[in-house]
Amino acid sequence: MKPHLAFALAALLGSSALQAADAQLTVQIPRLDVAEYHRPYVAIWLENDAGHVSDLTVWYDTEMRDDEGEKWLKDLRQWWRRSGRGLDLPVDGISAATRPPGTHELALQDLPAFKELAPGDYELVVEAAREVGGRELLKVPFSWPVSQGADLQAQGSRELGQIRLQLTP
Repeated sequence: MKPHLAFALAALLGSSALQAADAQLTVQIPRLDVAEYHRPYVAIWLENDAGHVSDLTVWYDTEMRDDEGEKWLKDLRQWWRRSGRGLDLPVDGISAATRPPGTHELALQDLPAFKELAPGDYELVVEAAREVGGRELLKVPFSWPVSQGADLQAQGSRELGQIRLQLTP
């Protein structure tokens, strides 16, 4: 096999391996023993060293009349400042209903923003805010693309439980 043909084949195989990488996110919303419980609004996004934001999903009350649920998205302060206020909501493929307490999984590699992810260092950011409750923000740093599997975690203290990012080449 000619050297340049072997190089082209290796490059092609390498790029398809990049596309085949899995990125699974698990977000735990704890069950709280409080008098008045409201499901938290949750925003999940990516930031790079330059502070660029790629929104992955935002969970909020999408069923309120007259888009009233959008009014409370400002309580997700970091997400709102970084990109939320510039969005025309709801955003197809990003906006979703709130989630009940429990463990929720997202296949990140299926999301448009993740499919176009350039090589580099990133932080996965998860922010939660709850009416008559608190606010919490967790960050999980990672590098993309992955050359070996990684199981990265962050632990919340009140509004969020464990955040787990599993990367598989």
